[in-house]
Amino acid sequence: MTENEPETPKRHFNSFGLNESLLEAINWMGFTHATPIQEQAIPIIMENRDLIGCAQTGTGKTAAFVLPILNKLVGKQDNFVDTLILVPTRELAVQIEQQIQGLSYFISVNSMAIYGGGGDAKLWNKQADALNEGCDIIVATPGKLLSHLKMGKVNFSHVKHLVMDEADRMLDMGFSEDINQIISFLPQQRQNLLFSATMPNSIRTLAKNLLREPAEITLSISKPAEGVTQRIYMTFDNQKPKLIPLLLKEREHYTSIIIFTSAKEKVNEIIRELRQSKIPAKGISSNLDQTQREEVLSSFRSKNTRILVATDVLSRGIDIKDINLVINYDVPHDAEDYVHRIGRTARANTKGEAITLVNPKDMQRMDRIEKLIERVFDKENCPEELGESPKFEVRAGGGGKKKFFKKKQKPKPRA
Repeated sequence: MTENEPETPKRHFNSFGLNESLLEAINWMGFTHATPIQEQAIPIIMENRDLIGCAQTGTGKTAAFVLPILNKLVGKQDNFVDTLILVPTRELAVQIEQQIQGLSYFISVNSMAIYGGGGDAKLWNKQADALNEGCDIIVATPGKLLSHLKMGKVNFSHVKHLVMDEADRMLDMGFSEDINQIISFLPQQRQNLLFSATMPNSIRTLAKNLLREPAEITLSISKPAEGVTQRIYMTFDNQKPKLIPLLLKEREHYTSIIIFTSAKEKVNEIIRELRQSKIPAKGISSNLDQTQREEVLSSFRSKNTRILVATDVLSRGIDIKDINLVINYDVPHDAEDYVHRIGRTARANTKGEAITLVNPKDMQRMDRIEKLIERVFDKENCPEELGESPKFEVRAGGGGKKKFFKKKQKPKPRA
């Protein structure tokens, strides 16, 4: 079954047949109407059907699978693990587990997030206790969960629901073998739910091997929110450190800004460049341990940190509200990642701005982004004080038009 996203969500949560205690929690959290992914997925999951859902971050898909699973767990008497949710990053594991806690506030359901913590023995022991003694819902990153499974004390024989969220990202991060090993610990009879922002062949293959006659939901994906103002600047790499402070100076009223880079090695470089301009910023990447990452995110969420420099680890599944501006210091390798990066702003019908710095080597990637989101950007030049920007030209030849950059040359003096 393939269904398209309706223009506006219309269905009230009261119409799904959810337990009254769940509805009380939903109301307490300020939600009334389902988003399109929730409207379509909740009835399918409640019917115990397998599901493959294609929806990008920010569409409400966490609640789309958590709510019907919680509804099934109302009145559960045993301590066995009922639901396993696999996710690519520890940040997403924590976020989903926190949402489970909020939605299950008025029912007796417990949950635990399993993720790496920089060698913290207390964290390991706490996770091991939850796995060994039983916990209704486990949210885990594949690598850390597999470490626990190999200890031989985890009982997954009663798992009824397997959820894979951000499945494409997990495969991109090399978790395919870990996932297959984890699945070998699960019972054959279970409900499988697979959610992915994109549907490459690798995901189709995974779904074919994992799911049984699944329903399929495909929402309109890869389109930035209407409230995002998107701009691109043509720059050489050596202009970027000077351009960023100028852009930020024009937006001093912005209180929450993320600067994305594709390489973790650049995070500290960008922070140093900003500090040289007396602009404070903090960074987050896989170089930090779990405690440090949580401290940085907490400071950013509370608005104590105004500017956060991050790698793509933050671009998916991290719920930080009221982001005013996203700057792509470099163009992401994958067009889909562009959508996820700028999806951090203009959430929940708010306004936001996204600026991308494009150097001569990045134009092919920008072409793919423009095709994906079906729009062509106006190219803005750097301010004059930063020197001449790369020149974008189109020339015919070689069987078609070819796009490329060329630095403008000074005219040669006549003899």
